[in-house]
Amino acid sequence: MPSETARLFQTILVAHDGSPQAQRAAEIAFSMAEVLQSKLLILAVIRLPEPAPRAELHAVLDDGREHYEKNFAQLREQAKLRGLEIETDIEVGHPAEHIVHRAEQLHTALIIMGRRGISSFQRWLLGSVSERVLRYCPVMIVH
Repeated sequence: MPSETARLFQTILVAHDGSPQAQRAAEIAFSMAEVLQSKLLILAVIRLPEPAPRAELHAVLDDGREHYEKNFAQLREQAKLRGLEIETDIEVGHPAEHIVHRAEQLHTALIIMGRRGISSFQRWLLGSVSERVLRYCPVMIVH
């Protein structure tokens, strides 16, 4: 019979952008999933440039999908070596919105994501994805 903690963390969402911090976040999620017997969803979101010229959209999407699929192949191999099954998905849009929406759909108790190294001025001007997600969901931010 699963413990209350294991039931709480039945599904863990990992927000993945291909950065070293996102890789560390995935490794932590793998360890937690092993202990808690959690399902893992690794989600990447392709953010389109604003404004997105129509002629460039297909190239941006193709490049983004190719980039994330390479990352996901490595993550699937790492998960397989640990005896874990993971689900991966790529969405298009604003990362924070898609991460929060997917977490709500899955009734996810925890999101694990890396913190990108942006300056405090950039964070003030743009806001960071992790800070935006943190306003709506329980989040573990990995440095």
